[in-house]
Amino acid sequence: MACYFRRAIASQLSKILGPAEENFLPLILAIPVSKKHHSPDFRLSVSSLVENGWIQPDRSVQAQTELLAKQRVLQQVLKDGPYFGVKSQLFSLCKMKKVVVEFSSPNIAKKFHAGHLRSTIIGNFIANLKGALGHSVTRINYLGDWGLQFGLLGIGFQEFGSEEKLKSNPLQHLFDVYVQVNKTAEKDENIKKSAQEFFRRLETGDVQALSLWQHFRKISIEEYERIYKRLGIHFEEYSGESLYQKSSQTVLDQLEKQGLLKKTKEGVGVVDLSVARDMTSCATLVRSNGTSLYLTRDLAAAIDRMDRFNFDEMIYVTDKGQQNHFTQMFQILKAMGHTWAEHLYHVPFGIVQGMKTRKGDVVFLEDVLDEARSRMLQNMSISKTTKNLDDPEETAEDVGTSAIIIQDFKGPLLSDYKFEWDRILQSQGDTGVFLQYTHARLCSLQEMNNSSSECSFNPECLQDPAAIAILQHLLRYDEVLFQSSKNLQPRHLVNFLLMLCRLAAVAHKTLPVKNSPQELAQARLQLFKGTCTVLANGMRLLGIKPVIKM
Repeated sequence: MACYFRRAIASQLSKILGPAEENFLPLILAIPVSKKHHSPDFRLSVSSLVENGWIQPDRSVQAQTELLAKQRVLQQVLKDGPYFGVKSQLFSLCKMKKVVVEFSSPNIAKKFHAGHLRSTIIGNFIANLKGALGHSVTRINYLGDWGLQFGLLGIGFQEFGSEEKLKSNPLQHLFDVYVQVNKTAEKDENIKKSAQEFFRRLETGDVQALSLWQHFRKISIEEYERIYKRLGIHFEEYSGESLYQKSSQTVLDQLEKQGLLKKTKEGVGVVDLSVARDMTSCATLVRSNGTSLYLTRDLAAAIDRMDRFNFDEMIYVTDKGQQNHFTQMFQILKAMGHTWAEHLYHVPFGIVQGMKTRKGDVVFLEDVLDEARSRMLQNMSISKTTKNLDDPEETAEDVGTSAIIIQDFKGPLLSDYKFEWDRILQSQGDTGVFLQYTHARLCSLQEMNNSSSECSFNPECLQDPAAIAILQHLLRYDEVLFQSSKNLQPRHLVNFLLMLCRLAAVAHKTLPVKNSPQELAQARLQLFKGTCTVLANGMRLLGIKPVIKM
């Protein structure tokens, strides 16, 4: 095994210093394990590199080797541009996969609820990261478009609906109808029975019921796409529970054939998941009246996706309240003999608390986005540093959205967090506004100094502590991406970018470009250019559109 690592180290030295790998292999020695303290696994005598003429002896060897690594990283940033980090050798052994990511998943015929925000932006980050690393990604929006609630909505629209209001403000009208029919159903048992009958007609393919349902589904997707466009999010496929109404019966037949589907005394269809097979832990798949449940349709959807996409892994992004649902689902698939279920993953997240607008408690995501834009526009109007902008509203929207995303991504996804407008929209501190401000400032610096695509510079000019600090930090970028790719947590990347912005702020004050000697100015300009590039790359992975001016 040691020869493998020795070869890997030699390969890196060869790329940096030039001579063939074989020249370095004898110089890389394994260090004996010490019981008293931790030590590196291998050592390389730097003096041997000097003796062979591969590095120069005219300065502190330690300082020279550090400088070598730091300057190389800036050259790599400028060379790779948007591909910096994702082309790292850390990912060289990672097999390219076909990945399906299911996220967002709002309920049709309802306005996009703010509760779906986290699934939407977390799923988008995961899909962005997987795609950037070279995997083939399919983004699926699995809509809540089936169930007894559509029986209620169907009856409600017949009673309280208006085609005119449906055209002018479709989802708001459907929401109002749903609220109204629910209130009526609480007092009138006949409404509940009528709703059950309407849904039964849906399940049996009644033309009139299906036509109304399809109309609701179509206008819902159109409205959702408008919201997704504001967030810069797209999907390869809009799916939904309704597509698996019939195939879920096939799943039930298969489970029964395998002896996995049991009936309780009440006539409910369950799968026994208890270790002792004593029915102490069961997953319910069929109601006593024979209708299927959400879990049954999810099983059918997973099997269908494997048939169609032949994926290597599939990731579900939902709130932590569904952890048991996915645990049961994965267990059932394995029990059915689907070995690929080992590659199904659930990414759970916590609850956002206290999300309010000036009007009161937030119900809909669009209200949150509007509020973020409005507040940011107001902050920009009173700020002394705000530039003349072609479209202030668009900039305010981009910055406001980035503030929401960074607030969400700063901590572990599983944690709940409290939403506070004043804190997330601050221009200083650990906020999305700070990231955008830093990016805009770096863009302005390049524009003021006529930065070109020319990347040549003298590394000797970048030995100031502020420059060295940035270069040291940039060395970690690929490690951060690697860590994020393993546990699918955006906080590693967020914390890296926030620190990069802090370092850039210090460098901006202490490393002037203007009025500096030309060689020094060019080196510093390339340092800021490289910093801006990595910042923008990371922001885009998080689902943030970097602004040029603000």
